[in-house]
Amino acid sequence: MAKINFYLDEHVAKAVARGLRQRGVDVKTVGEADLLGASDEKHLEFVQSEDRVIFTQDDDFLRLASKGLHHPGVVYAPQHTPVRKIISGLMLIYDVLDAADMQDHVEYL
Repeated sequence: MAKINFYLDEHVAKAVARGLRQRGVDVKTVGEADLLGASDEKHLEFVQSEDRVIFTQDDDFLRLASKGLHHPGVVYAPQHTPVRKIISGLMLIYDVLDAADMQDHVEYL
């Protein structure tokens, strides 16, 4: 059972990455991947190459996922969702699901 590794979209608060890392989760941010300002398609290519589930607050990724494109998983929360709720939701997904469960799957927080 492979654990989920997350990739955080550029609109996600830095506190989310810190909170997940403090809990032992493997997280990569857009800045760390050197993809600031990249197209959504480039982000999808990156998560596929690293087998990372993308966490986003940008509904463009929901549209891309709905087109049937293969992806390692998308987790979405609306803008203005509190950081505490995001971290607890991502930790629940991390604790209950594995990477295979998230393949081509979308979860909503």
